[in-house]
Amino acid sequence: MKRRTEWLWGFPAAAVALVALWGCGGGVNLASVGAIAYKGVTKGAAASRPINDSEEYYIGRAVAARILGQYQLVQDPQLTLYVNEVGQAVARKSSRPETFKGYHFAVLDVAEPNAFACPGGLILITKGLYQTCETEDELAAVLAHEVSHVANKDGVNSISQARWTGVLTAMSAEAARQYGGVAGNLVTLFEGSIDDVFKTIVVNGYSRSAEEAADADAAQTLSRAGYDPGAVAAVLNKMMAKEKGGAGGIFKTHPPTADRLAKLKAKGVEGATGKEVQERTKRFQKVKI
Repeated sequence: MKRRTEWLWGFPAAAVALVALWGCGGGVNLASVGAIAYKGVTKGAAASRPINDSEEYYIGRAVAARILGQYQLVQDPQLTLYVNEVGQAVARKSSRPETFKGYHFAVLDVAEPNAFACPGGLILITKGLYQTCETEDELAAVLAHEVSHVANKDGVNSISQARWTGVLTAMSAEAARQYGGVAGNLVTLFEGSIDDVFKTIVVNGYSRSAEEAADADAAQTLSRAGYDPGAVAAVLNKMMAKEKGGAGGIFKTHPPTADRLAKLKAKGVEGATGKEVQERTKRFQKVKI
């Protein structure tokens, strides 16, 4: 498979920007939210329209900032660059190859296996999940699964429709009043939208159907990208073994791994071997932490 070497240099710097947007004290920066809210909003904005790509991106930034407020990034430039190369390779072959500001990938310094797909394409995997993988194809499977959550908009779809209607109504009023009397209401509603996504990603997890759809989509993405589609099942097998030994991390927020694996096998996803797989595995082992 021909591979482009598109390294994304900026995620650590982007992480600083995320925290700056959210604010050191854990609250929303009102000026930033006001600018986000005003952009593209007219007085007659429909109160039932879906979240657009730029709004999804800014919500994702705020969600990522919360996650980065709890966990540190692994400070390993080589690892970060490698994960981004693999992530970009699968993202380009996904059902949504482009987002408002593109896909960005990073590794959290957390021992428990887990991953977080923030709306708009900010994807964080833990060191524990990276170490669970034994090949580049398995890493690609993990990243393709998270990309599928972004592509399917599982994060933003978790926002209460009633809350988002309130955000749009407040946004329209803010624009009309030049950020006057309802500013506090807008901030509260915006924070609530971020809460919806954060709780879904970090606390409760996606639905069984969303996880199974992401597994199936990941296998298709891997095939289009030249990776082994059977790597999704390989990762699930490893996760199933870990699941028996503990209930932390990803196991709190995902449906039983055995059920996901059975669904995937029912779709007839087969593994693959060959020289390319072996070469990718050697590359992975050089970066493995």
